Amino acid sequence: MTVCAYIALGSNLGDRAETLRQALRKLNDQPGIRILRASSVYETEPFGNVEQDAFLNMAIAIETSLSPDELLNTALEVERELGRVRTIRWGPRTIDIDLLLYGQSRISEEHLVIPHPGISQRAFVLVPLRDIWEGGALPEYNHTIEHYLSLLVEDHKGVREWGTVNWEIELDPSGS
Repeated sequence: MTVCAYIALGSNLGDRAETLRQALRKLNDQPGIRILRASSVYETEPFGNVEQDAFLNMAIAIETSLSPDELLNTALEVERELGRVRTIRWGPRTIDIDLLLYGQSRISEEHLVIPHPGISQRAFVLVPLRDIWEGGALPEYNHTIEHYLSLLVEDHKGVREWGTVNWEIELDPSGS
C-alpha cells in the first residue's frame, strides 16, 4: 500500500541549491519513496531568534510505501549524510527535512507529530506547499493553505521565489 506524503526541505549553509538537489536525489533513490511533485525554491528569512543566513526552502509530494516512522528515519539519515548537525534549535543547517503530512494520518508521539505542528504558522512552509498541493483543506487543520497565508501577510512577504532545483537524473542523449 502506498500513501501520498508531503515533505518540506530547507538549507542555509554551504551551496544551498546543491544540498537541496542532493537531498531530493537521495530521497527519491530510497526504496519505497518516489517523488511525485516538487515546488519551486523560495528564499526565506530564517525562523527563530538565531542570527543566520537566509534559507532556500521547498516542498515535495511523494508516494511512499514506508511507514511514518520509516519515512522519518530515512529523512534523518539523509540529513546526516548531508552533514546536518543538531546544535542550536532553529539554528543554521546544511539541510532540514520535515515530514509535514502523511496521507490523512494523525500521529502524536514524542518523536513524531503529523500533521507537522508548525504548518499553519509558517509561510516558508505554506508557500512551497501551495505549489504542489492538490487543493482543499489541509488534513486536521480544516482550512486551505490560502486561508493560513492570509493570516500571515507580513511573513508571506519574506518568502521570495528563487528558482528551481534540477534533481532528476539526466539521460545521456547519445545513449551511452
